[in-house]
Amino acid sequence: MIRLLIAVLAALMPAALQANGAAAPESGPAREEIRLWPGTPPGNGKVEGPEKIGTEGTGLGAVSNIAVPRMVVYRPATSNGAAVLVAGGGGYFRIQLKKESTPAAQWLAAQGFTVFELIYRLPNDGWDASAPFMDAQRAMKIIRTRAGEFGVAPDRIGIMGFSAGGHLAGFTAYQPARALYEGKDRFEHVSARPDFAVLLFPVVTLRAPYDTTRTRREIVGEKATPAAEAAWSLDTYAGKDAPPTIIFAAANDPTTPPGHGILLFQTLVAAGASAELHLFREGGHGWGLGEPEQVISQWPELFAHWAQSLKIIEKRGE
Repeated sequence: MIRLLIAVLAALMPAALQANGAAAPESGPAREEIRLWPGTPPGNGKVEGPEKIGTEGTGLGAVSNIAVPRMVVYRPATSNGAAVLVAGGGGYFRIQLKKESTPAAQWLAAQGFTVFELIYRLPNDGWDASAPFMDAQRAMKIIRTRAGEFGVAPDRIGIMGFSAGGHLAGFTAYQPARALYEGKDRFEHVSARPDFAVLLFPVVTLRAPYDTTRTRREIVGEKATPAAEAAWSLDTYAGKDAPPTIIFAAANDPTTPPGHGILLFQTLVAAGASAELHLFREGGHGWGLGEPEQVISQWPELFAHWAQSLKIIEKRGE
């Protein structure tokens, strides 16, 4: 009888999750998730039906049709006292989990970071263009408010993003106080500013000659004014108060050419902020952790050394 009950519950669980608008987890232990908002999220929009997971091509393992913005928590076996909020890319019309944010989250957790993988709302699903930025701000505030519960220092909470997720991470880093929504609960009493930012092949500017990205189309539209382009470009806000930033890019990236990362690096340095840029000769776009034979696969270790140099984490024993 007990075995039968367990089997019935296991069969019903995926359907229950889909009914709540969330994708069913892969087989294995239940995922620890944190919803970002009580009730209906702020901003206009409504999503019908379950989340969608890509099954082929460049969308393999990417999620869309997101009704419930949330964080997936990865707790390390031994914490190093630091945390990272990770956002996959996908041009704000899907989120690359399988190729980008999930492998990065798993690697970071193996190094001792407490990791929060961000499942943010998408304009292409019908939400306001500002919805993903609301979600990222809110996520940072929740992590900082609950830092003690997670065993992390409230001044060692960073953000990492890939492509459009890099744009989202950078905007959160350089515009943490932007009033995007009204909130009154306990999470709204702390800053959304990350203590460091890690941007991988990020979309930086929406201006020409880099005005061809899906990110630009989803956020400001095809016929955006120069003012709208400037309002959502990272270099507009990259000032001296920016958190320490490390940027990774590939010279042969056809989607976000290296000019994006170079522009942001130069702007940050000119403003007197702490910035570092690693430009690899090849790698294209959407490389995640990279393959072992690729030069770009060095980026996780380069990030770790950078984090050690800034005292974000301690140097690991030999």
